[in-house]
Amino acid sequence: MSKKFTIFGNPVEHSLSPKMHGFAIEGLGLDATYDKTLLLDGKKLKETFFEKGFDGANVTVPHKEEAFKQADEIRGIAKQIGAVNTLVLENGKMIAYNTDAEGFFESTKEFGKIKSILILGAGGTAKAISLIFKEKGTKVTLLNRSESRLISFKEKGFEAYSWDEFKVDSYDLVVNTTSAGLNDSSYPTPKNLLQEILKNTKSAIDVIYNKNTPFLQLAKELKIPCKDGSDMLLYQGVKAFNLFYHDKFDEKEITNYMKKAF
Repeated sequence: MSKKFTIFGNPVEHSLSPKMHGFAIEGLGLDATYDKTLLLDGKKLKETFFEKGFDGANVTVPHKEEAFKQADEIRGIAKQIGAVNTLVLENGKMIAYNTDAEGFFESTKEFGKIKSILILGAGGTAKAISLIFKEKGTKVTLLNRSESRLISFKEKGFEAYSWDEFKVDSYDLVVNTTSAGLNDSSYPTPKNLLQEILKNTKSAIDVIYNKNTPFLQLAKELKIPCKDGSDMLLYQGVKAFNLFYHDKFDEKEITNYMKKAF
């Protein structure tokens, strides 16, 4: 029986997920389709999932927290994150996971062991990244413009600072999880602060993909090993795909097919 998958988001037009999953479906010779679903009202996510008869779905911004609230069951690290990006139909129930965390962690391996990380921003992606690195025993620090969004991080025991109270330390990795530079030429922090941060780090990643953001441009000028979010997108997709098929396939094989989308 043919399986039906989609990605929910708003906007969703730019998403590479249908291409990635399409190559994996084709390469593995599966009977399935994967399309995009523009969802204007996140509250209708579960209703749409069942109405359209999907076997699984990915969820992108701004619906990850809403999908978390609507899921029949939440598994793994997603429980702590409070946001999900993968939904799987199982015995008539919508089961939710978060593969962003593991996907991002996988994407950092080329930089060696990360003992200390500075995360810029305090949204859903920052939650996923901070928790997976805390789990792996890394020293995690968060930096965000406003104080209010940092409260939940402080409650979980993270070191978290607003721009005004922050003092630069040294880091193995700095990650931009903000949308700065996605549609403009802004930096995730004031430029002079960012320069000081990057001069004290060994590597840098921007979770925005397919774009040479001002953050990445500055890292390159300072000759710091850096990359965009393409690998995170790839690895979270690989893990999501295997959840759709209940871990039936070899991750390396899925990765090889999905890589063609880039």
